[in-house]
Amino acid sequence: MPTGPVQLLVLGFDQPNFRGEVLAELTRLRENNTVRLIDLLVVHKQEDGTIERLHHSDLDAVGALEFGATVGALIGFGAAGEEGIESGMEAGAIAIAEQGGHAIDPDDVWYVEDAIPPGSAAAIALIEHQWAIGLRESIRNAGGRLLDDHWIHPADLVAIGLLSSEEGRAGA
Repeated sequence: MPTGPVQLLVLGFDQPNFRGEVLAELTRLRENNTVRLIDLLVVHKQEDGTIERLHHSDLDAVGALEFGATVGALIGFGAAGEEGIESGMEAGAIAIAEQGGHAIDPDDVWYVEDAIPPGSAAAIALIEHQWAIGLRESIRNAGGRLLDDHWIHPADLVAIGLLSSEEGRAGA
């Protein structure tokens, strides 16, 4: 099963106002085969310290095991070449199964719970960019390969503008 690039997002919500909008948008993106939510963990700490958790995935049990096996195979290949693929697949599938089908280890939730202040929330999401699978295959078919990649965020562009502005003032 081809897998697209996976992005890890860590989000903070100082004053959470959850009305289902984010999950609705993720559902829309999944239905359009744009992204797939590999795993999502949301931790909401109420003002009184009470913790609410949401753990969600677009993967069913079989899909979660396949994802774990794919990740494990890639790690195994990196560690031991072709000989490491099979043992890596097995280890990856076992790890996902032991975590109840989640890539984000439920035992690590305490860290998020301790890190956020009362009245706030945090989310950790693993999102697979399915839109990129076809593009990657067409690049390979054309004899190309990825040399490098980076995400450019709007804040990065603002920082470039600020730096350019400071350099312009320094040269004046």
